[in-house]
Order: sequence, then C-alpha cells, then structure tokens
Amino acid sequence: MTSDMRIRVNGETLLLDATGALWWPEARALVLADLHFEKGSAYARSGIYLPPYDTRTTLKRIAALTARYRPDTVIALGDSFHDRNADARLDADERAQMVRLVGASDWVWIAGNHDPEPPIWLGGRAVSELALGGLFFRHDPSLRPEPGEIAGHLHPCHTVSRRGRALRRRCFVSDGRRLVMPAFGAYAGGLDLRDEVFERLFPRACIAYMLGTQRVYAVAA
Repeated sequence: MTSDMRIRVNGETLLLDATGALWWPEARALVLADLHFEKGSAYARSGIYLPPYDTRTTLKRIAALTARYRPDTVIALGDSFHDRNADARLDADERAQMVRLVGASDWVWIAGNHDPEPPIWLGGRAVSELALGGLFFRHDPSLRPEPGEIAGHLHPCHTVSRRGRALRRRCFVSDGRRLVMPAFGAYAGGLDLRDEVFERLFPRACIAYMLGTQRVYAVAA
C-alpha cells in the first residue's frame, strides 16, 4: 500500500500517489499522464529491443489504482498511445483489459502530441482540454496557464544527493497554482527539473514531489 501526499492546487485538495497518479477526492477523479502504450514495440520496429511488456505492466498498475480508488472519472492527459498505430500492436488480452478499464468509469482521453485521437473501438470520450471544478486539464503545459492547470507532456524528474549518491526520480511539480505530472507509462523517460523549460513554467519557487517506492517526498526545487 502506498502513502499519498496531500496538496492544494488552485484551492482544490489533491492526493499525489507514489505510482505517479493523481487522485481528486471531491470529484472522485483519477488522473494519469503519458501512458505511452506500446512504446516498447515502437522502439523494436526501429531496431531498439526492449522487453515487450510495457503495455501489460502499465495496465496492471492502472487496474490496481482503479480497484483502490474506484473512480467515477478517469482522465488520461494525452500521449496515452505512443503513436497512431500503437493499438494495432496490442494483443487480444491487452485489448480486452483496456475495454474493461475504460468501460468501468467515465473515461476522458485528452489529446496529446503522440495520439491526437484514441482508437474508436476503445470507448471513452476524446477532448482537447477539460475544465472541471477549479482545475483545467490539458496535455502540454502553457506559458500562460489557466488557474488550476494540470498537465503532463514533460515527464518531469528530479535529482537529489544523499550520502554521496545521486538519486533520480520521477516527480510532480507544483507551485500551488498549477501542477505538472510525471509520466505514468512503464517506458516513459524523464526531463530533469534543471531544464530551462521548467524555469519558464515556474519562475517563482516550486516544489518537486518525488516518487519513492512507497511514498511521495516533497523537495524544494
């Protein structure tokens, strides 16, 4: 069992799960960013061979989260599929599990740069952006965000030194007005918070919420 970190973004109370998911209790909404289904098979087609289990691993993690939180709504923040043809590379078991997960709640697919439209057979509803309560969900963070913007795309990670060793972890990033989520997909990479793009997005102080094995750790960034 993981331990959640409770924060507030634009007045809304949110729980940051150590898996990289976001739980919004008031709306009973589970938010996931950058699933990148079938990234492994996409790499294999270009001659880079990774174990072909990333989709299955990601689906297993999503199933555990939905069993834990029992959400009314699931919001996938774009780049859910690694490319436009990714769904054609799914096996029958993976397809069946996706259909079960999507059909169990109001599933919202936010358009990403890798996957502007989800497969029609999968169900759910596709939107470019979503405003809900005090939050505004989109894939790519904006330099002039709506208050309460929740975005993905950048796959943030942060590095801290401990006992002479550098530890690099995926992380959430927030200044209380907006939040950038870590990538949830098994093979998704990461962009370090020292990159200048985060300076532009967070010109004032922000917090990195780093993912540990069982809990989330808040670190000044």
